[in-house]
Amino acid sequence: MSCLSVIVPVHNEAAGIARFHERLQQVLRSLDMDSDVLYVDDGSDDGTAEQVAALSADDAQVGYLRLSRNFGKEAAMSAGLDHVAGDAVVIIDGDLQDPPELIVEFVAQWRAGYDVVYGRRSSRDGESWLKRQSASWFYRVLDRLSDVPIPRDVGDYRLLSRRAVEALRRLREQHRYMKGLFAWIGYPQKAVPYARAPRADGRSKWNYGRLWNFALEGITSFSAAPLKLATWLGLITSVGAFAYGLYFLLRTLLLGNPVPGYPSLVVIILFLGGVQLVCLGIIGEYLARTYNESKGRALYFVQDYQPGRTRGGSDSPTGAADKQEANQQGAADESLA
Repeated sequence: MSCLSVIVPVHNEAAGIARFHERLQQVLRSLDMDSDVLYVDDGSDDGTAEQVAALSADDAQVGYLRLSRNFGKEAAMSAGLDHVAGDAVVIIDGDLQDPPELIVEFVAQWRAGYDVVYGRRSSRDGESWLKRQSASWFYRVLDRLSDVPIPRDVGDYRLLSRRAVEALRRLREQHRYMKGLFAWIGYPQKAVPYARAPRADGRSKWNYGRLWNFALEGITSFSAAPLKLATWLGLITSVGAFAYGLYFLLRTLLLGNPVPGYPSLVVIILFLGGVQLVCLGIIGEYLARTYNESKGRALYFVQDYQPGRTRGGSDSPTGAADKQEANQQGAADESLA
């Protein structure tokens, strides 16, 4: 019988983790396949780790992976993918904004032959107008700029086949925009629309500053368009400056050299200086990412790991996960070579 592994990256979700787990378990019990759950604690400091450990102690199906510090959600998802061995893998947040009940439809589409089945948000209740609009603009800009078509209005909630998981595990880059990586690997993909609910408990960890950095990560990871924009911006500015200088040369030859013109001169200097700084900033973003990749650091470190056992099955993915962890270390060693 096939097995479904569920990865739940969590960070300071102590207020709602019990309610989420109850709904998730109801869904998994309704499926006609074996299952296991892996909670990935990304350096929580509010008691989430203790709650997850308690869930694992009460139910052998539940495992947990605690990272040594907060590495970020992208690294937490990657850690989960490195430690599960199901034939299909679902990634879902633990805040109940993404309904666990949709997993049933994900599994049906996977059985129909799709390697990646993702939830597309038809609505985003509980979020401000500014956040909804900025997210919509970002997805559309990224889709236009990216060399690989990235689905719009799609988060991390999805199901991945085993071969899709293995493909993702081969991508060990430091600056990880997982939504782009999910699209980059290819394979047959299917969207399932759903209405995203407000958070059941707690507060979102994504403020506008973090969202801005996340947007930069996505654009710079999957598009060189900003660099090309800087080149064209510099070229257009140079042509404009040359034309403006030629205009003043002809004006001086024909009409003399009047003293007035200081304000326009200041505006031109400030404009050119601003363009240069913007172009340098764009180059700097790409250079910083190249520098970080050149270090070859590990994506994460594990502080504590307790694998779960597959519901209805013999032994869970413990052995397979250990093998995957060894493979991961080998991949890291190769990247350092």
